[in-house]
Order: sequence, then C-alpha cells, then structure tokens
Amino acid sequence: MNDYYETLGIPKGSSKDEVKKGFRKMAAKYHPDKKTGDEEKYKEVTAAYAVLNDEKKKAEYDTYGHSFNGAGGGGAQAGGFNWGDFQGQGQNGQGFEFDINDIFQNFGFGGGGGQQAQRGRDVSIDINLTFKESIFGVTRKVLVTKNNTCSTCSGSGAKKGTKMTTCSTCNGQGKIRETRQSIMGNFSTVRECSACNGRGETPKEHCEHCSGAGIAREQEEITIKVPAGIQNGEVIRMTGRGEAVSQGQPGDFYIRVHAEAHKTIKREGSTLSTKLPIKLTDALLGATYSIETLDGTVDIKIPAGISHGELIRIKNKGVPVNSSRGDFMVKVSIETPKKLSKLARKLIENLRGEGI
Repeated sequence: MNDYYETLGIPKGSSKDEVKKGFRKMAAKYHPDKKTGDEEKYKEVTAAYAVLNDEKKKAEYDTYGHSFNGAGGGGAQAGGFNWGDFQGQGQNGQGFEFDINDIFQNFGFGGGGGQQAQRGRDVSIDINLTFKESIFGVTRKVLVTKNNTCSTCSGSGAKKGTKMTTCSTCNGQGKIRETRQSIMGNFSTVRECSACNGRGETPKEHCEHCSGAGIAREQEEITIKVPAGIQNGEVIRMTGRGEAVSQGQPGDFYIRVHAEAHKTIKREGSTLSTKLPIKLTDALLGATYSIETLDGTVDIKIPAGISHGELIRIKNKGVPVNSSRGDFMVKVSIETPKKLSKLARKLIENLRGEGI
C-alpha cells in the first residue's frame, strides 16, 4: 500500500493546510468525471486525505503507519480502508457527504464558487496602412459582424415592454444543486441553470430579434485609433470589443497592422532617412537641394567639400514619440560622371595638376 503522504504528493509531517492543498491537487488530477481521471487512484487519494486530515488518525498513522486500524490494517472495505469510520459524519447522519465545490473551488471544477465566468470569443482583423499613416497615426472605422449583446432587448432576452419572471427551474438561484452517490458517500455538485443561463429569471415573452438568448449576431461599426509610430506587423488590442456571451465577459478585438513601405524613405526606430544623389561639382562647391519628407518639401544646404555617404540631419521631421519627434537623416550620394567632354576632361586635368 502506498504511503499516504506520497499519495498526496506532500512531505511527511505536512500541516493540515498542506494536506488539503495536496488533496485538492491530486483529486482534481484523478477525479473520475475528468477525461484523464482514474477512479482507483482517486479512491487512494481520498483514503489518504481522510486519514491525514484527521488529527487523531494522522498521529496514529505517523506512529504506526498502515498497521493501525482505520488506515488499512483492520478494515476490509475499499482495499483495507474502513469507510465505516465516516458514518454519522455527513449531513443528517446519512454518511460521508460534502460539497465538492468546497474541494475544487480553486480549480473551477464541478461548478459553484470555483467555476470561472464564461468569456466571449476574441475577434481579429487585418488593416492596411500607408507609410505616412503608420508614422502619424490614423482613425479608421470598420464594420464587423459578430455576436453582440442584443440591441433590441439590451441583453435581457425579453420582448420590449414585457417583464422578467423568476426561473421555475432553479427558483431564481441561477444554479442547480445535484447530489449523487458514490463509494465515498454523497457528492453535491452545483452547475449553472441551463433554463435561465444562470440569471435566475426568464423573460415572460422572448425578444423576437434574439429569440430570448440576449445575444444576437449583428453588424457593428468599430472606431479604431491607430497610434502614431506603429510598426508593420504590430497588433492593437481593444479590450471587451470582441464577441459577447450570455452572463459572461466579452472577448477582445485585435487589429493586425500592415504598413506599406515607402519608395524613398526608410524607418529605423524613431528616425526616418533617405538618400540624396548630388553632382560632383555641387559636392566640391556646395549647393542647395530640395528633398521630400513626410511633412512636405524641405530645402537643405550642401556644404562645399562634403564627402560621399555623409549624413545631414533635419531635426524633428522623424517619427512622433510621445510629445517629441525623431530626426530625418539625409545620406549624400555623390554621382561621378561616366563620360566627360573634352572641355570637362581638360578642366579636371588642370585641377589634378593643382593637387585637387
């Protein structure tokens, strides 16, 4: 026979709280109602808990192990475990009985206090942005068809002008308590009332639009505020704007952004950049060029003697970041002529002769 402490997955000498935690964990793992359950293992877990949760029996077990009567040595029921020890401990003296929700309240299993509220499905869409829209942000409106709280009855499920009545199935409790017998005794479980979906009341006359469900598939216009500086592939989350569900929380709405690339402007973090081809003579003597930024055309001065690949900074023309903006960098590309006229060649030769 397995050691009771090992059965609950706890060290010897564990406190009562640790025993209870160990039982909850193992009981949830092996409960027969679960697909992965194991009835025999579950019996072992329950038997171990029955002993270790009782101070007197626990003290005897710690001293004598399985040889003491009640831990397996003297009883013939349930593989040596004396289930008769539980008689008279249940409700109204009818044997061992407890509300399973007290055991599984931390697992959301078996209904009742631990049952997690339902949540509607998430909805996701993709939107395309121009490069400029991704930099400065934009407001978009989209039409989405999804399960929403019924716009006709506001989710009550009742026909307009009619009243709600107390649910006759659960008597207004919103939950149904069920008791069943098992080898351990009576188990009480609590589940949501299917007649009223946990609301405790039902419509006297059903809403014609949603047939009393309170949820209807409708088209909704959603306003999306795309923030400035969003990156290609980023996702915007709008909490609670997904599909609605009766007596639960709505899901979320996700928007995946696809930003187009710009023909001449590139982005790196909060900095925008572009290349500017200039003539050799302008590089030597200096000049003024006009370049296209996202804010419009800007004139920049090319200083005399500038080198190929040198950068010219234009402040506050980059990506907006909080209350400021990044910079716009211009990379100079000096174009060397492939063919020279006789005059141009002669002039350049003269310059070379002067050490230029």
